[in-house]
Amino acid sequence: MSINGIFEVQNKRIAFNENKSLGMTKKLLYLILIILVSQACQTAKNKGVYTIYLVRHSEKEVSSDIPSDPPLTPCGEERSKSISNFLKDVPVEAIYSTDYTRTKNTAFPTAKSKGLNIQEYDGETLNDFSKLLRKRKQDALVVGHSNTTAVLAGLLIGEEFGEFDLDIYDRIYQVVLRKKRGRLHVLHTAFSCKTE
Repeated sequence: MSINGIFEVQNKRIAFNENKSLGMTKKLLYLILIILVSQACQTAKNKGVYTIYLVRHSEKEVSSDIPSDPPLTPCGEERSKSISNFLKDVPVEAIYSTDYTRTKNTAFPTAKSKGLNIQEYDGETLNDFSKLLRKRKQDALVVGHSNTTAVLAGLLIGEEFGEFDLDIYDRIYQVVLRKKRGRLHVLHTAFSCKTE
């Protein structure tokens, strides 16, 4: 039996036209091609987009024997784990911290879960560090202080922000960058300390 003819299915005759069948196939192929091209364009559009998350170190032990470099409180340790959990499904290629116990310990759970080393930066040279972050174009976590976190976020997007209150620990600054443009989102975590 020829393709352009009658096809029998369980003793019922179904007539079809080869030209109609080929027309539908062509339309389906065009549709698939349009979808693939659209996705390729979207992927190309997304290239060069990277996100930097900036957080202040978690709660520190105020009555520490080392007042200039205190460790985290139990609550601070829990908050650090909460930050790591928040970033669990977020791409992170680099983690930065100032050279303090409290900032490194805040970054540690995320570094461990992502299999990354913590890289140090100098909180006194934020302008240079912001340029380095823009040059590297990596999804990153940066752990800083109440007097550096918002300032660095501002430098990354070309705006001026000052330090924030010493009692604020619940902010995550999400800076999305593409080429020379940046957008800042300030997120507030729902974490609340249960150990203090």
